[in-house]
Amino acid sequence: MDELNDQRQQRLKKMETLRGLGIQPYGARFEAKDHAGELLRLHGEKSKEALEHEEVSCTLAGRIIGLRRFGKAAFAVLQDGADRLQIYFKQDRLGEQSYRVCEELDLGDWIGVSGKLFRTKTNEFTVEVRTLTFLSKALHPLPEKWHGLTDVETRYRQRYVDLIANPTVHEIFVTRSRIITAIRSFLVEHGFLEVETPMMQPIPGGAMARPFVTHHNALGVDLYLRVAPELYLKRLIVGGFRRVFEINRNFRNEGISTIHNPEFTMLEFYVAYADYTDLMALTEDLFVRLAQEVLGSTTLDYQGRQIQLAPPWRRWSYQQAILEVNCLDPGAIRDRATALATADRLGVKVDPDADLVAILNEVFEETVEPNLVQPTFITDYPIELSPLARRKDSDPSLAERFELYIAGREIANAFSELNDPLDQRQRFESQVARREAGDDEAHHLDEDFLRALEYGMPPTAGEGIGIDRVVMLFTNQASIRDVILFPQLRPER
Repeated sequence: MDELNDQRQQRLKKMETLRGLGIQPYGARFEAKDHAGELLRLHGEKSKEALEHEEVSCTLAGRIIGLRRFGKAAFAVLQDGADRLQIYFKQDRLGEQSYRVCEELDLGDWIGVSGKLFRTKTNEFTVEVRTLTFLSKALHPLPEKWHGLTDVETRYRQRYVDLIANPTVHEIFVTRSRIITAIRSFLVEHGFLEVETPMMQPIPGGAMARPFVTHHNALGVDLYLRVAPELYLKRLIVGGFRRVFEINRNFRNEGISTIHNPEFTMLEFYVAYADYTDLMALTEDLFVRLAQEVLGSTTLDYQGRQIQLAPPWRRWSYQQAILEVNCLDPGAIRDRATALATADRLGVKVDPDADLVAILNEVFEETVEPNLVQPTFITDYPIELSPLARRKDSDPSLAERFELYIAGREIANAFSELNDPLDQRQRFESQVARREAGDDEAHHLDEDFLRALEYGMPPTAGEGIGIDRVVMLFTNQASIRDVILFPQLRPER
């Protein structure tokens, strides 16, 4: 800590020296006409002779991340976004006053430069600086060994340092933006209308999750940060919109893990006059589009496994997946006692008081999910796990629902929407009973949503896709924290 304070004091002295030279250490506007990445792309392969002949001028800005001084000359590395470019200062070229400014530079400082492109004696592509503009003094030095910073605690808490130190992290978030842009373009091209729904809701709904609670002082009521936008988007279908989507922030008061963050980004979309089978084809098309635009291929590598996104993807019923993965006879999952004994034999820990559906779901999560590496639609879930989904006409105990799994992880959840208000009321009442029995994640009863359904909602299919998990997949990241700029962390001690 003392060393850090000493470095800060030295930088403060340099800041005062700059002021004494008539230089504002926190400058104003600078027109960076060029970018390091573009200069490298356009001219980085040109020979020394070609650069001398063309006399390419440039003006760019960035942060100094490398600095070597040699008397009346100095080399620096300028970082511009994720790209880095060497720059060269020479007193004879800059003049004594400007070079004096160069002597007060530190790692982390921001500068703007104009000059000519050339190659050094060691053939390094470089900008020979003709004019130097000081833009911002860094008072806090970059952390020790910041080149390739690996300490995850520092990386997540100080993402600004992580982005400086690790250009690959910068690229992850550029890719994230490209993915979201591609999703939006795909849906708009397919006739969807982008909408916005409330993030603070009087009744949380749309997912089985524990909400965050806040209080509105003026209204004198508690409100909930949304766990999902589903019930509001379906209200819009009732109102006559045929295709709607929202790229939304959701909040669930749950644990933190490599695949869970309390605040996360979801895509939800709804299509009138469709069912869940229609959404399977649409989902395949969407992922192929993303893969081609972001990766240039429908094959990707994820954590040492090769994933093939080219359709068609496997369709596998929930119950059949449990039976086939575990080599079971159908009788093993038909009644509670047998299912409990089966779970024990498979080494799956379950609550001894759990009902049949809860037991089967534990078995599914423990034994089936890890095996779903290639894209797979798991279909036809028990109706008890799907309180907002339409029943299958051929088997009312099951829901017209699928979940998409890739690399052993749930990526999407979709179903034919329940549009029968009387059936929906019964299911809400069942959820209320579960809440009263201690299930904090069970649904609340939403009278306004039921009223909306009583005005009539056409047959509709809806889907939610976890954007953070899609970004993890497309950028080969094992933890959700690596694809969220500012993940939730415990307070610093």
